Amino acid sequence: MNKRWVSGLLGILFTGTVIAQGNHTFEIKDGQFVYDSKPVQIHSGEMHYARIPAPYWRHRLQMIKAMGLNTVATYVFWNYHNPSPGVWDFTTGSHNIREFLRIAREEGMFVILRPGPYACAEWEFGGYPWWLLKDTSLVIRAYNQPFLDSCKTYINKLAEQVKDQLVSKGGPIIMVQVENEFGSYVAQRKDIPLAEHQRYNEAIHQLLIKSGLTGPFFTSDGSWLFDGGSLPGVLPAANGEGDVENLKKQVNKYHNNQGPYMVAEYYPGWLHHWTEPFPNIPAKQVTDQLEIYLKGDVNFNVYMVHGGTNFAFTSGANYDKDHDIQPDLTTYDYDAPISEPGWATPKYLAVRELMKQYVKYPVPEIPAQIPVITLPPIQLSKSMDLFDWKKTIKPVVADTPLTFEALNQGHGYVLYSKKFGQAVQGILQINGLRDYAVVYVDGKNVAVLNRVNKHYTATVEIAANSTLDILVENMGRINYGSEIVHNNKGIISPVLINEKAITGNWNMYKLPFTQQPVVNTGKQKEGKAALYSGTFTVTKPGDVFLDMHSWGKGIIFVNGHNLGRYWQVGPQQTLYLPGCWLKTGTNNIVVFEQLNVGIKPEIPTVMKPLLKELKSE
Repeated sequence: MNKRWVSGLLGILFTGTVIAQGNHTFEIKDGQFVYDSKPVQIHSGEMHYARIPAPYWRHRLQMIKAMGLNTVATYVFWNYHNPSPGVWDFTTGSHNIREFLRIAREEGMFVILRPGPYACAEWEFGGYPWWLLKDTSLVIRAYNQPFLDSCKTYINKLAEQVKDQLVSKGGPIIMVQVENEFGSYVAQRKDIPLAEHQRYNEAIHQLLIKSGLTGPFFTSDGSWLFDGGSLPGVLPAANGEGDVENLKKQVNKYHNNQGPYMVAEYYPGWLHHWTEPFPNIPAKQVTDQLEIYLKGDVNFNVYMVHGGTNFAFTSGANYDKDHDIQPDLTTYDYDAPISEPGWATPKYLAVRELMKQYVKYPVPEIPAQIPVITLPPIQLSKSMDLFDWKKTIKPVVADTPLTFEALNQGHGYVLYSKKFGQAVQGILQINGLRDYAVVYVDGKNVAVLNRVNKHYTATVEIAANSTLDILVENMGRINYGSEIVHNNKGIISPVLINEKAITGNWNMYKLPFTQQPVVNTGKQKEGKAALYSGTFTVTKPGDVFLDMHSWGKGIIFVNGHNLGRYWQVGPQQTLYLPGCWLKTGTNNIVVFEQLNVGIKPEIPTVMKPLLKELKSE
């Protein structure tokens, strides 16, 4: 390794707990990254502050540093900070990006900021706010004025929070990404002229500059996609590129025949979907590739070094020819070196030993693991079924089923209800299902429909004066690919029986679960979706893994925190409950169980996450 690359960081990083005070310079100059006029090498790990409880940020940053890295990269998810029009949150809990940057600086870490506005990242809608879909004049990820106006508002709001955290202002941010993997989108949307794609990409670049996020900038694409994703004068970085010679060749082609050379995303693991095997990448494969980068003077960002968790309704989805949707798991463990609860894996230890051989700055000791506790099985003493709950909710009435967006609801569930005066029987067909439905006739579960398996039809028999109820779950908006522009949720086309559209007096009951619901003791019958609640006692808080093997499908709240989805199909069979969300003494829990078959109303806890067990539904 060329030792001169790291000399500029000595005395700046890892010589104490705080980066040197005052303003500094970070440039892309003469084919190198240059900090205060000295060449430096970037050894980065990706971690998203939105996926980690804020009280754990410092621990995770210390873990990254102890793996031998000097930089942390993070996406900013627009929808996380802007949940509804005109509503912004940069201060509460894990939304406090300034606090994250402050801690990173205190821990001696540089930051690479990836503000989008598109992020991908297996995150709901790739980071876009769901309510953009309500404006029919707005075209996602295109040179479209309503969309660019929305992007400008977001970028300016973000810049107000972070532009004084650029390294030139004494902060930790050394680089800013323009858009994200735009070359992939260009390849996927050949219906749009390349010149128009490029016009949009440059417009985002200019919005960032005008906001005060002055770079240096880079783009991030597969090396074979630079033609669509790169920008004049902006460093192209390659995702997933293992061939150093090809990396240098492609960067040279688009960057004045010079570096620096950077792999913006090196994958030590991979994303994972419900109903599919959990991917694994061996530790030796990871260290072998990182050593190639280290020997070749290649800067890199390990995506992910620590994945964290898709709490609440933040997980996104993919799709392929066999699945109309592939919802992402609640865990974003990613088979990363630092596991979902922040543990040092064998992969972590192997990378740490490799980095210690190559870097000159001190690599600190690994911080202590956050304690894990188990509890006696949590008893759920109260329950209420969906149809008792339905009586407490005022419906929206329309001639045809409305989408979530038309109902002004972003996430969660909607119960679509229709009373029939005349008897009907035959084939129920919901081609516009988005994404998972439990179908009831007079409160009896008669079918489960599922966009994952392209299962859109069922046989129904509805008597005169009977009611058809369809409980529809949004399992996360698609975050990658050309279908990102088609992301409405709920029922988005007519409900058919025997190919005839069912119209007139549809009642829609909104169940957004924006807050932990209150459960009043009532009747609850097997086969009907139900709410369960209970309390449990904690003597000394620690991380907990809730074992959901005996449950069907649903979500869990603890002390007001939505932990995310569980689903018996796996491969994920536990939910991560961070100890920082528990209280000494009494804690409360609420479960919404969609299938409610054979449920014993208790939840055991285990010492380790169970993420690799596939089951049939």
